[in-house]
Amino acid sequence: MDHAAASRAAALRTERLAILALLVGAIATAFAPILVRLSELGPSQTAFYRFLLAIPLYWVIALAVPGGDRRARHENPAGSRAYLLMAMAGAFLAGDMSVWHYSILMTTVANASLLLNVTPVFVVLGGWLLFRTRVTRTFMLGLAAAMAGVVVLSGASLALSRTHLVGDLLGVVTAMFYASYQLTIERLRQRFSTITIMLYAVPVSAMVTLPLAILSDGTLAVTTPAGWAVLVALAAGPQVLGQGLIAWALAHLPASFVSVSLLVQPIVAGTVAWFLFDERIGVQQAMGAIAVLAGVVIARRGTVRR
Repeated sequence: MDHAAASRAAALRTERLAILALLVGAIATAFAPILVRLSELGPSQTAFYRFLLAIPLYWVIALAVPGGDRRARHENPAGSRAYLLMAMAGAFLAGDMSVWHYSILMTTVANASLLLNVTPVFVVLGGWLLFRTRVTRTFMLGLAAAMAGVVVLSGASLALSRTHLVGDLLGVVTAMFYASYQLTIERLRQRFSTITIMLYAVPVSAMVTLPLAILSDGTLAVTTPAGWAVLVALAAGPQVLGQGLIAWALAHLPASFVSVSLLVQPIVAGTVAWFLFDERIGVQQAMGAIAVLAGVVIARRGTVRR
C-alpha cells in the first residue's frame, strides 16, 4: 500500500471513530432532560451545578491521561484570541441552557422543543455567512428529512400565537446559542485539544449560570445524597462524556453534519422516558424516529469529507 492509500485509510478510520464518538456523545447528552427532571433543584440551579461539578472532573481527566495536564498547560491560550473564543464557547453553552429553560416557562413545551431543533439550520447558515462553508443538495435533503422526523416524533406541530410570542422567540434564540457553540468548538478544535477547550470554557459556563441560579426561584442547597447523585451524574454523563465526545468529533466532522446527527437525541430521550416514566412510544413516534435516522444517513452521504 502506497503512502497516499495509507493516509486515506487512516483518515477513513478516524472519520468512522469520530462518527461513533458523536453517536455515544449524543446518547449521553440525551439523558440531560431526564436527569434535570429527577433533580431536586430548579432548572437554573441544576444547570449551574452541571457546569460546576464538571470542572474537577475535567481536571481529573487531564491528570489521568498521559501528558494531558502538560498539553493543557502547553496549549494555554492566555493573551490570544483563542482564549476569547473558548470563553465565548462557554457562554454560548450556558446561554443555550438558560434561555431554553425560560422558553419552556413562557411557551408550550412542544414549541420550545421544536424550535430548539432548528439548530442545524443556524449551523448551516452561520457556517456559510462566517466561513463560506457550502453544503450539498443531498445534505439539505437529509436535513429536511431529519427535521420533519423530529416534528413527527414530538407528536405536535408548531403553534404560534401572540400569547407565546416571547417564549417562541427565546426558543429560536436557544437554537442560535447552540449553533454558535458548535461552530465555535469546530474552529477551536483545529488548534486545541478537547480537554484544553473544556478546561477554559466550562468555568465560564458556570460563572454565567450562577447569577441566573441565584436570581431565579429555588435554592442552591442540595439536601439529600440522591440529589447530589443526580447532579454528579448530570455533570459526568451529559456534560463531561457527552459534550466532550461531541467536541472531539468536531475536529474530524463538519459542524453541519454534527448538528443534524444530534437530532437523534429526542429518540434516545423518548426511549429512556418510556422505560423510566412509562411514556409509551406509539406508531407516530416510531415513524418519526425512522425519518430522523434516515435523514442523518442521507445527510452523511451528502457531507463533503475533510
